[in-house]
Amino acid sequence: MGIAERKVREKEAVRSLILEASWEIVQKSGWQALSMRKLAEAIEYSAPVIYSHFTGKEAILEEFVRKGFRELNEALLVVKNRYRDPKEQIDALAAAYLQFGTMHRQRYELMYGLGMPSCEKVREIPELSVFTRILLEPIEAMLEDTAHPESDPVTKMRAFWSMMHGLVSISLMDFHSGEAASRDILKDLVRNFIRGIR
Repeated sequence: MGIAERKVREKEAVRSLILEASWEIVQKSGWQALSMRKLAEAIEYSAPVIYSHFTGKEAILEEFVRKGFRELNEALLVVKNRYRDPKEQIDALAAAYLQFGTMHRQRYELMYGLGMPSCEKVREIPELSVFTRILLEPIEAMLEDTAHPESDPVTKMRAFWSMMHGLVSISLMDFHSGEAASRDILKDLVRNFIRGIR
């Protein structure tokens, strides 16, 4: 192994160490507790070493956002590809989204730790672009078969996404209702969403 290759591997190893330590801090104390000082103490490196990999806490959080949306996209594509009918795809996507959000609470909270991603963020982060495309495709297909094909599919997609995010957020706060109640609410929301596209 040459010197250049060794340096690249060492740099990747330190980057992985930073991300692992960041995730441990997040799991123990929540994403708000993550700081460059705590991180430097945890990995026993100086802050400048961390800054040589990430410009700050926000850049580390963005890396977690990317990873979270990659995992979510994989889960959504699995269920979407099971169906050809866009209405069935929407139903399956909503159920998979709810399941992902409630089963991966900390990951989900990190993905939305800074609020709903803006259009600019969606353009900047490829994983977010893939996510919006996954949701857009069945909505565009449904709109083609309606009396109002001129409706804006992006607006409908954002409404659908907001609806799912809202339900996951409420489910994570409300420990008493349980999964069955969340699934019933989801069915009702999806039914009304699909009805609203006709």
